[in-house]
Amino acid sequence: MVSGATRSVALLGSTGSIGTQAIDVIERNPDSFRVTALAAGGSNPTQVIEQARATGAPLVAVARADAVAEIAAALPGVRVEGGADAVVAAAGSGADVVLNGVTGSVGLRPTLAALEAGSTLALANKESLVAGGALVRRAMQRPDQIVPVDSEHSALAQALRGGRADEVKRLVVTASGGAFRGKSREDLADVTAADALRHPTWDMGAVVTINSASMVNKALEVIEAHLLFDIPMERIDVVVHAQSIVHSMVEFVDGSTLAQVSPPDMRLPIALGLSWPDRVPDAAPAMDWTQAQTWTFAPLDEEAFPAVALARQAVAASALHPAVFNAANEECVAAFIDGRLPFLGIVETVRRVVEAYEAPQELSLAAVDEAERWARERALAAIG
Repeated sequence: MVSGATRSVALLGSTGSIGTQAIDVIERNPDSFRVTALAAGGSNPTQVIEQARATGAPLVAVARADAVAEIAAALPGVRVEGGADAVVAAAGSGADVVLNGVTGSVGLRPTLAALEAGSTLALANKESLVAGGALVRRAMQRPDQIVPVDSEHSALAQALRGGRADEVKRLVVTASGGAFRGKSREDLADVTAADALRHPTWDMGAVVTINSASMVNKALEVIEAHLLFDIPMERIDVVVHAQSIVHSMVEFVDGSTLAQVSPPDMRLPIALGLSWPDRVPDAAPAMDWTQAQTWTFAPLDEEAFPAVALARQAVAASALHPAVFNAANEECVAAFIDGRLPFLGIVETVRRVVEAYEAPQELSLAAVDEAERWARERALAAIG
């Protein structure tokens, strides 16, 4: 049960998968949440208008400035702003909770703005933490200011309630295996973008779905877990769990393992992100324990899917190497979707870029920007 007064919420990435499900949670709990700002890319003005009317948000920000006129005309009395700075301003508008569901490292500045404004950050944008992890941690004003929304990290946060920090032995992050679960490296030589987009469990955007197929998504999640929970990379393991029922686990020093279990429905971690540390009643369906079921777990095939090992290498190299890893991957995924790069070329190209990068001594937002710019240029040159 959400305690206290109604929480104000700023939704970033409102028209995406996370944003639309968050609105569903909020609409079913009007006494607990009210939307004070919506932010989206702006490629679908009609959907933004519908969301603003449904939520009553007094502020709407769209990254595409050319969408402002149409949205503003349809929403008299609503403040409508355009451009990347408008999205950052919405993040820093002082809402009790900012849900960052933006895709990609463009979410870093909104993440920092939300933290600097003192808002609780419900973080579904793992790339911002990966790209600017040290900066994000530096911007935090209290230990619990970031609440993870990824199902795996939400599961870890819940399981970590079961013991003290010094009792944690390791984190176990589960992976569905994506569209190519069980495939060998040879099997992956000629797969297409259409093949990679057939995720067996989750309904996600194209970039996240392809990252799931390459296991880059899991690599980013391992980096995120390392930064969120201050656990060394070598104490974070990945196991393939096809059913997507056990969302992650925490192993303690006495041999006990706590797992968070629920059907694959993102409304549960979204609701927890909005209400933490309280729970929202009936946020999502529970398990039906009257039905027989079988869960399987298998080790990650790192020969076929080397992304997680590469992520460990990036973290060990410097604080800026993960930003290079992520930016290069974004370019490689775009090239794969366009047919300019084979599937196995995604992680191989990212590896070449990561290994070629030499990090400067300075760690700043400008340094992150420069690292990403360099990585994108280097990746594009390698792709040809």
